[in-house]
Amino acid sequence: MSLKDKWDRLDSKTRTWLLENPGCMTLPRALSSKISEDAHGDFECDPSGQVVLSPADHDFIREKAEAAGTIRVPATEYRFFDTAPLPVIRGTQPGRHAAEPNEAL
Repeated sequence: MSLKDKWDRLDSKTRTWLLENPGCMTLPRALSSKISEDAHGDFECDPSGQVVLSPADHDFIREKAEAAGTIRVPATEYRFFDTAPLPVIRGTQPGRHAAEPNEAL
């Protein structure tokens, strides 16, 4: 069953949660139960009872979130949200040690 087909049957709190969490691929158990109840249908669930969104459902939610202004994805830039920026590590000059030797020893 497609989330797109049942979107209008979902209550506003459920839709808001989905729009604010467009990257979620597996929905929490309480939300999964609410969606199944509101949509009057069976969604694919994992063994713990959580709804697993299909790639089509995921794309639909991202499109809705972009249209609602919840998220903004630039057309020319690809962003990976699960990666941290790489730190700049300054190296030592060639031929020099990182620390000067202690002259007193």
